[in-house]
Amino acid sequence: MRCRVSVQGERVPEGVDVRLPSAARVYDWLLGGSHNFDADRAVGEKVVAVLPSGRRVAASNRSFLRRAVRYMVEQGITQFLDLGSGIPTVGNVHEIAQDMDPGCKVVYVDYDKVAVAHSRLILDGNPNATVVEADLCRPEDVLNSAATQEMLDFDRPIGLLMVAVFHFIPDSLRPAEIVARYRETLPSGSLVALSHLTADHAPEAMAAVTEAMKNSRDPMYFRPYAEVAALFDGLDLVEPGVVSAPLWHAEPGLRDVEPDDVYAGVGRKA
Repeated sequence: MRCRVSVQGERVPEGVDVRLPSAARVYDWLLGGSHNFDADRAVGEKVVAVLPSGRRVAASNRSFLRRAVRYMVEQGITQFLDLGSGIPTVGNVHEIAQDMDPGCKVVYVDYDKVAVAHSRLILDGNPNATVVEADLCRPEDVLNSAATQEMLDFDRPIGLLMVAVFHFIPDSLRPAEIVARYRETLPSGSLVALSHLTADHAPEAMAAVTEAMKNSRDPMYFRPYAEVAALFDGLDLVEPGVVSAPLWHAEPGLRDVEPDDVYAGVGRKA
């Protein structure tokens, strides 16, 4: 992939406008990553200014991802499809899964060219992990990708990860129908993990976050509990169901210090 060097010294794929903030890179900044640019950091600072718990919210969501992947491997899942995977940072799906079972296979999917470029660098030399540059809102592009077809066996259960992505998808794109299309393709026994930001607990602060993100490439659309829970229709919910992220298979000692602005759950396809 051809790259150029930005004024800050970061390597950037050709054609990427670093002046336009990206949700993937803002999230990377919130997690303490280094794959972000001035425009992303400016938005991240706005988010933290109106939502002081913003970094903890991001970390809480990341912790849910880790627990969900571990649960899936414990249930015998050895192949994963991670939609809207973002910038690779410490604790990626392939690191978590392959630490438990080196044979686990992972397909990352993102439409952010910087996220894809960094994924390719990190995954170089890993035969059991790859990245697909595609829009998760177009399931056929993702599912019919040569990389997806080569890496995943759709005759065996798959772990589908939709973590912190659907709050970037407006109602006009019919998010429930997008989830249903992926669900229909999954074989029996597959597990689906999904998390979603909500304004239920802090409406004013979250309205300010929406305002901070509105001029980015990825504006945000927070949803109430009932709408998030409905995304699991057609799946059997794993206990404790759809809950605030820190409550899903909670880690001891963390419940009292983590925020409640993310709903999360895991469902099983019968």
